[in-house]
Amino acid sequence: MSTQASTGARASTSAPASTARSAASPDTGVDVEELPGGLRAGLEAVLMVVDEAVPAAQLARVFGVSAAEVETELEAIAEATEGHGYELREIGGGWRYYSRRDFAPFVSRFVVDGQTARLTQAALETLAVVAYRQPVTRGRIAAIRGVNVDSVMRTLTLRGLVEEAGTDPTSGALLYRTTSYFLERLGLGSISELPKLSPHLPGVDELDGLDGEF
Repeated sequence: MSTQASTGARASTSAPASTARSAASPDTGVDVEELPGGLRAGLEAVLMVVDEAVPAAQLARVFGVSAAEVETELEAIAEATEGHGYELREIGGGWRYYSRRDFAPFVSRFVVDGQTARLTQAALETLAVVAYRQPVTRGRIAAIRGVNVDSVMRTLTLRGLVEEAGTDPTSGALLYRTTSYFLERLGLGSISELPKLSPHLPGVDELDGLDGEF
């Protein structure tokens, strides 16, 4: 009888171990749950150093857990940032820390004061054309701006703000579009969230007519 009880005790003791979450990374061999703060703290550590929004699936691979577990912890972290000057947001299918919108005037002042590298006016104008006319050829961009945009487009591409998007079926020229990084920098989920500028831009027919000039 005591043997059966002992066996039952061992079974009940080992049962939780079989259902416990295993967060051992296959690369590091370290179980993140054995570290202070566990998976949640590990996610915070990684998100502090990323330059681009990271999908939950990628974070799950890093920690050796399921994407569902990661998403649960990310949502908890996002909720915990309430009342702080930063927040964790999901943008373009990935997660990243951002400055809270309420403090945008102060962040903008910091940027304008020259504390960070900024794009030139020419680059900003070219980026705006790509954003609102994408996918668009380099020739059309040059026609709209009235200047050669080769060097500016190289700069925007190197900064990860624009990328190639196939070729024009008629002319065979390369098409360009904005990247997910562009959306992240603006805090947008999609291009459809860009402000409407049609009242301030030339008509579509007028823009289409410019293609033959370049």
